[in-house]
Amino acid sequence: MDTSILTVLIQDGITTGAIYALLSLALVLVFSVTRVIFLPQGEFVAFGALTLAAIQNGHAPGTALLLVALGGVTLAVEGGTAMRLAASRARFLRRLPPLLATHIGLPLVLYALTRYVDLQALAMPWQILLTLLIVVPMGPMIYRVAYQPLAHSSVLVLLIVSLGVHLAMVGLGLLMFGPEGTNTKPFTEMQFTLGESPVSGQSVIVLVTVAALIAVIYVFFERTLTGKALRATAVNRLGARLVGVGINQAGKLSFAMSAGIGALCGILIAPFTIVNYESGFIIALKGFVGAIFGGLASYPIAALGSVSVGLIESFSSFWASAFKELIVFTVIIPILLWRSLTSHHIDEEA
Repeated sequence: MDTSILTVLIQDGITTGAIYALLSLALVLVFSVTRVIFLPQGEFVAFGALTLAAIQNGHAPGTALLLVALGGVTLAVEGGTAMRLAASRARFLRRLPPLLATHIGLPLVLYALTRYVDLQALAMPWQILLTLLIVVPMGPMIYRVAYQPLAHSSVLVLLIVSLGVHLAMVGLGLLMFGPEGTNTKPFTEMQFTLGESPVSGQSVIVLVTVAALIAVIYVFFERTLTGKALRATAVNRLGARLVGVGINQAGKLSFAMSAGIGALCGILIAPFTIVNYESGFIIALKGFVGAIFGGLASYPIAALGSVSVGLIESFSSFWASAFKELIVFTVIIPILLWRSLTSHHIDEEA
């Protein structure tokens, strides 16, 4: 190994580690607010990448039709729940116009755009925006249909639900996109040198995007009332409920943010690698390893742990590429052992 190879490995490790850091932040956010270990996080990564690839190839992505179906199911669940009580029924009828607009109207508009607009003629920023508009609303819809009815169940029950949602989304991904993988067009062809080492413009875009998004998330949690409500829910669900924070609204928002982060991560990695319907699970699992560093509670430690995972993966691919995945996931064993020896048991909050 010489200096140039070392620089390339560090660059690659930091770039992939930044992606894992975003995913670990999303996993920590969802778990802190809802107590859900969000196994389907990886499917949003795959859906984001594959939706953008379909748009760039001029095809209507299957996710647009899936969004319409999810909107209809979500509206039916809302209506079925509201019709049980007269007071809830009256409140539901007052909320029906905005619900129809968000759950039916917007998905139908997006579906029509993907069917009747020349998608290849759109500039890449508009293609990315359309991808996010299709994928992100699936997050709160999935929360409403699958998780909200069981919001007060144990972590184990919520984990089983997550497994079911994950398997369903993997199957839908295979149905919509097929078994073949694909990638997207590069953001830039720019290359430059740092000293004597080459630096990819793609990597710079990824790092700048990740840094900007982390800064936006920090400002959101520190400076906005909604962000502080989410923080309060993460610290003490019962206390937040007593002071008027809507737990269900917090859950939907956390899932929307998680879906957005996952889709954006898929968009960022798609120019680097081939993505298929099940690729996202392994990528998100590496983010989960980073989240374990922070005990599914600390955002900064989770981010640092994720960058460490990226560096370990990069150097493992050079020294022992056949065992790269094994080495990465073995890292979690000493972390879990250390946490089991140093953490105190806390009864689960009702």
